[in-house]
Amino acid sequence: MLKTTARERASYPSLKDKRVLITGGASGIGEGLVEGFAAQGAQVAFVDIADGAGQAVAERLSDTWHAPVFHRCDITDIAALERTIASVTEAFGGIDVLLNNAANDDRHNIEEVTPEYWDDRIAVNLKHQFFAAKAAAKSMQANGGGSIVNFGSISWHLGLPDLTLYQISKAGIEGLTKSLARDLGRYDIRVNTIVPGNVKTPRQEKWYTPEGEAEIVAAQCLEGRVEPVDIAAMALFLASDDARFCTAHNYWVDAGWR
Repeated sequence: MLKTTARERASYPSLKDKRVLITGGASGIGEGLVEGFAAQGAQVAFVDIADGAGQAVAERLSDTWHAPVFHRCDITDIAALERTIASVTEAFGGIDVLLNNAANDDRHNIEEVTPEYWDDRIAVNLKHQFFAAKAAAKSMQANGGGSIVNFGSISWHLGLPDLTLYQISKAGIEGLTKSLARDLGRYDIRVNTIVPGNVKTPRQEKWYTPEGEAEIVAAQCLEGRVEPVDIAAMALFLASDDARFCTAHNYWVDAGWR
């Protein structure tokens, strides 16, 4: 459960009624994004492969200004992803904000990596971000602008173990952001990357023991654990008109983990 309620959030009037698409929105950071944008009065559609969790999030937030809409979609199936984005675009009359959040940080060692596993990890963590941006940008261009927020990771900056393909993908996302920002800026489409630190979610708790979590906090400048609501706070700002001249950059939410 997120600790910060909707009443305690910063309010961005420019986000009300904005048409927002979030990938990987059924749990963790993605669920926090869905909740955050719904609380601002945005029209939110989100995709995930987790049917039950996605439906549960949509039902939990059904009494917001615009009830979020869940679409089951495997983002590694680019044709299916493009169809889903087209469907959301038609239903909403366009897309103003895209949050490329979906990813998978399964651990692996170098010896285990096959060409097939390489392709799968790149598809899960990098490839879909480009094609989602490409599809959403068509609507944004037609509507006079928009905001794309890609999600990177602190992991490759720290060189964490057993995450080689994940970290290759996340490093690539920062390059993707720079290039998209340059090419799409002429259409008033802003593109940025959020770089989360270690965010307290059920999935991350799967990987870290209490001792491991204590080591992370000790390496941070600030005490405490980063939570999905903290990542959502940055995303809300970057998607809003308040960030109208913020593009082509990385925005870290990591409590100063070094």
